[in-house]
Amino acid sequence: MRALDIAGTGMQAQQTNVEVISNNMANMTTTGFKRRRAEFQDLIYQNLRRVGSNSSDSGTVVASGAQVGLGVQTAGIYPINEQGNLQQTSNTLDLAIQGNGYFQVTLPSGQTAYTRDGTFGLAPDGTMVTADGYTVQPGLQIPSAATAVTINTSGQVQVTLAGATAPTTIGQLQLAMFPNDAGLESQGGNLLLQTASSGAPVTGNPNVNGFGSVQQGFIETSNVNVVTEVTNLITAQRAYEMNSKVISSSDEMMSTLTNLR
Repeated sequence: MRALDIAGTGMQAQQTNVEVISNNMANMTTTGFKRRRAEFQDLIYQNLRRVGSNSSDSGTVVASGAQVGLGVQTAGIYPINEQGNLQQTSNTLDLAIQGNGYFQVTLPSGQTAYTRDGTFGLAPDGTMVTADGYTVQPGLQIPSAATAVTINTSGQVQVTLAGATAPTTIGQLQLAMFPNDAGLESQGGNLLLQTASSGAPVTGNPNVNGFGSVQQGFIETSNVNVVTEVTNLITAQRAYEMNSKVISSSDEMMSTLTNLR
């Protein structure tokens, strides 16, 4: 009975849906997190009577035919890259991007990763790093004699040294953008990697040519909407229950057949 397999694919799809929703809810307070949405597509169809086939020798054509679908499958899990709220922290090295773009981070392997999480700190030598100690490109070093650090909306980093009245510019932060943000590969730790699907990054200074601006003393919160996720969870749960009911009903129908005398 096809209904058993069809309903089974439905339950598997809704299980995936619930897993995506649960991951969204688990990351409600993750800095820079972008919620995800599971998308599904129907499986291939079995033709009981092919559409457009001849129904007689005179050339009459079947109007609609008869096709039976074989279930559902996961087509993709897409990130929703809408802007999260900006939360003020007043920490000097907390940075948020207002608009498009990603901070660039150098991994221990030498590979470049990308992130919206701007909770940065300093390494022992004064280099600006992520929470995991990875260098934020271009590897700016804050002098130990600096009494103040200012990062403007264009990503220009300036420090005020002890005994000096005017700030000194020590470097420039750049952001990266991609033709297809959904094609970036999540690595955990709020890091993303370039793939063939994402396309090559385009880098540039913040606040120009479509790049977002950098906001010092702020972080970007998760864009997860709790009410929406709870609603989606209830919908997925009901869909899972209905598919399980189909399996129960199919089993009862098969039992009826096997009990015929």
